[in-house]
Amino acid sequence: MSDGMRGVVVAHGGLAAALVEAAERIGGAAGALVAVSNTECGRDEIERRVTEAVGDGPAVVFVDMPCGSCFFAAMRLSRARSDVQVVTGVNLPMLLDFVHHRTLPPADGADRAAGKGHDAIRHA
Repeated sequence: MSDGMRGVVVAHGGLAAALVEAAERIGGAAGALVAVSNTECGRDEIERRVTEAVGDGPAVVFVDMPCGSCFFAAMRLSRARSDVQVVTGVNLPMLLDFVHHRTLPPADGADRAAGKGHDAIRHA
């Protein structure tokens, strides 16, 4: 893992791994993000996976939807630890911004990433 705050992407199926791979290819920040899937696991297992991926340091956990097992596992950890923030609606622009601003405190990193992700949504 490279220096800086950890980013954990938690999503259904293979979405997290695909987003992490794309962010690493585009942003060149290998090891800045960790992918976690909820595939074939219940509540206890997804919580264990998220907790293990976050580790002991500060982190922003990006989840695919603001509900469901991924969200609830991330929120339980965030409520227990002030250095873990959760952002829902993960998208590639927010992850790219995050990997280049990992020196920010978790709350600031989460706010910035959420703003960049929101700003990237357009109706063409």
